[in-house]
Amino acid sequence: MSSPVRVLLLVENNSYPFDFRVRREALALLEAGYQVSVIAPRGTAQPWTEEIEGISVYRFPAPPGGVGVLSYAFEFGYATSAMLLLTAWVAVSKGVDVIHAANPPDTLSVIGAIFKLFGKRFVFDQHDLAPETYLSRFEQPRENLIYKILCVMERFSYAAADAVIVTNESYKQVAIKRGSKDPDKVFIVRNGPPLSYQPLEPVPDLVGRANYLIGYIGTIGPQDGVDYWLRAIREMVFTLGRRDFLAVIIGSGDALAGVQALAKELEIEDYVLFTGRLSELESRKYLSAVDVCVQPDPLSPLNDKSTMNKLMEYMALAKPTVAFDLVETRFSAQDAAVYVKPNDEAEFAERVSWLLDNPDERKKMGEIGRHRVAGALAWEYSVPELLRAYEDGLGFRSMVLA
Repeated sequence: MSSPVRVLLLVENNSYPFDFRVRREALALLEAGYQVSVIAPRGTAQPWTEEIEGISVYRFPAPPGGVGVLSYAFEFGYATSAMLLLTAWVAVSKGVDVIHAANPPDTLSVIGAIFKLFGKRFVFDQHDLAPETYLSRFEQPRENLIYKILCVMERFSYAAADAVIVTNESYKQVAIKRGSKDPDKVFIVRNGPPLSYQPLEPVPDLVGRANYLIGYIGTIGPQDGVDYWLRAIREMVFTLGRRDFLAVIIGSGDALAGVQALAKELEIEDYVLFTGRLSELESRKYLSAVDVCVQPDPLSPLNDKSTMNKLMEYMALAKPTVAFDLVETRFSAQDAAVYVKPNDEAEFAERVSWLLDNPDERKKMGEIGRHRVAGALAWEYSVPELLRAYEDGLGFRSMVLA
């Protein structure tokens, strides 16, 4: 008698179900007839194992936080070892046919390669370009030893994978050119929000705190540009003389303490609200209240090739965006954003200020963004490509093993 294909998703850099991409992938595979399990780090007060929406979730103790190359090396080594042990336990107790590993880190590909020796199949789900992430986070020579190690691990991941999933065309070209991957084995599964991601009733306490509200949501790390945005805010206050706005910054990360200190140093604390990390529902309520959104990710080896989740969410909520002019940003937003010369904080401030003063432009751009998500970029348009990766990439023509 046939049985469902058993898929095990591995995610290290976020707990489940709070990694929204992995959650959407898991649910899409489940709905298509696959049996799905997930291994992820344990978040605060989460049980070690549980069933969520039909997904079996197994958790390991999250590694301690830290900054710097050595702390990341420890984190990735520990997490990969812990996830390997859990994978072996799940394989013995429940059975596994496919290892689906979401990077970072690329070391999770070692788990996929080991289980390929036992006849399992391996999907490399490339969320980030590890070499470019390193160059963007740390001020180091381009060709140092760590960079070369990351390039080797990336090539190993491509070579080991039966199918590679990427988030945009730029990543696909890296897999083909740098990873020598067959184009027919690389599948673009974009990060758009679902069609149900719609505006909500705004947070009452937020509305009315200023004439204009400006929103940012996302991870706050060294490469994410929140420091650029804070310096642009200072330009708005002290150069352009604006006192009529509040910048709402939603999110957390290893650079949060640093940017909070920077806001104080720049004397703009009265114009910035740090909310910390919020649930998806709470985040939408905050973003639904704002007039303009910002994507301050500066030009870097990583950012120019990456599609930002925040931009997709802004567009789905019909919020116009000001962003530095990056390749994948322009492809995604098109006329739903105002583009600024990369890393120019003064121009960024001027364009935000201009957009605040032009409500008709804000409305037009917001509608363009919402229609683009609804017509092409929503998660529902990515699901067929995810399933094609399993059917064409892995050879599962039907949803069951013979």
